[in-house]
This record gives sequence, C-alpha cells and structure tokens, in this order.
Amino acid sequence: MKITAVIPARYDSTRFPGKVLAKETGKYLIQHTYEQVCRAKLIQKVIIATDNQIVLDACKSFGADCVMTSADHQSGTDRIAEAVEKINTDVVINVQADEPEIEPANIDLLAQLMIDNPQAKMATLAAKFENKEQILNPNIVKVIIGKDKFAKYFSRSVIPCCRENGPVGNINDYYRHLGIYAYTKDFLLNITKLPAGKLEKIEQLEQLRVVEYGYQILTGLVKHIAPGIDTPLQYLEFVKRIKKQKV
Repeated sequence: MKITAVIPARYDSTRFPGKVLAKETGKYLIQHTYEQVCRAKLIQKVIIATDNQIVLDACKSFGADCVMTSADHQSGTDRIAEAVEKINTDVVINVQADEPEIEPANIDLLAQLMIDNPQAKMATLAAKFENKEQILNPNIVKVIIGKDKFAKYFSRSVIPCCRENGPVGNINDYYRHLGIYAYTKDFLLNITKLPAGKLEKIEQLEQLRVVEYGYQILTGLVKHIAPGIDTPLQYLEFVKRIKKQKV
C-alpha cells in the first residue's frame, strides 16, 4: 500500500499571518512539520501543498516537494485533493502545517490503521483529556467513539453532556479529536466534491461532512499529543522549547 502525506500550507492566517514561514528557530515553521512527517516510517512520499509563491519558494529552499494549488479552496482537505489528484497513491494522510512537534509514531499509527483495515475509507486519531478545562474549551474538538472504534460525532461542545454532574462528568469518558486524517485517495476525491452539510456549517468542522453523508471514520487512540501553533504566543513557547533542546 502506497501512502502519501500532504501538508496544506496557507500563507494567510487569521490569528497569525504568515505563520508557516515564522523562522525564529532558524527554520521555517513548515520546515519543522515537514521534517517530523518525513521521519514517519510508513510514509513513502511527503508533499506540501500551498496557494502562495512565497511559501512555495521557501519550501523548495529546504528541499521539500511543494506544489502550487488554487487559492480558491475553502479548506485544507480541498487543497490536498487537488495536490494528489494525479499522483499514484492508495492512501493520503492530511497533516496540519502548524504541527511542528507532531510525533512520527502517531502518523505511523494512523497509517497502520488504514493498512490493517482495508475496508476503512477514512481514519483519524483521538486522545484522552488532561483536565476538565480542556473539555469545556470550544476550540478543542471532542469526539464520540463507538465500541466499533468508529467516530459517531464531533463537536466543539461538551459531548457527552453529563446530566447528573454536568456538563462534564468523569474526564475519562471524553476524547479529544486530533486534526490529522487518513483517506483512501478515491474517497478523498469523492468527499471533497460533496457540498458542505448543515452540521459542518454549524460547528465549522469539515469532518462532519463525512458523518452527515453517512460514511464512517475509524479512530485510533494515542497517549501523547504535541501542541499545535495557532497564535504568536504559542509560537514563542515553541521557540523556547526548541532553543532548550539546542543547549
């Protein structure tokens, strides 16, 4: 099975403009992410997909395989679909550009899910929460997982809502969704052609398009997750961690 990882990299970012090209560590943020993905053992090819010539040139400067895609895409998933349309691959893994500390082992776990479950069209990862404050945070997405290991629903709200001690009950009953996905190539190309559903628009979560159209998303659990970079402050904390490693 041929597995390709694609990193969608927009230059514009509402909370952190030019984020992917931040370079306080001596490397671009996107370069850190790219190098982590390249360390995954089950990935045969890594591509960066962008809509900006500045990002394209930066990625080529450190030797990455980077392709230009349309600036009209509404999501990273749409950008990835264009990037792989003419590529010979069986599975596509979507890795967010702002995950410079993503663990290669987690990427391999997701890839292995697709290898071990050839009937699965899509898979993703989840983890336990550390505290109730995270569960209450609408910026952290929650996922309900069935006994069959397939995701039943994703939400920014607290799910499940504990009626007795609500809204959050025992934190072990809650799962945090990680924004990394694997798809068969055919499924990726098909799902991105479907119009966004009502649930996707309400929650602003594109994975709900898959659920709303009646498809299933297989889930795998990881024990440790690395923080993503959404804001300049989070980036500065990342820079501090990198500089400590160099001491």
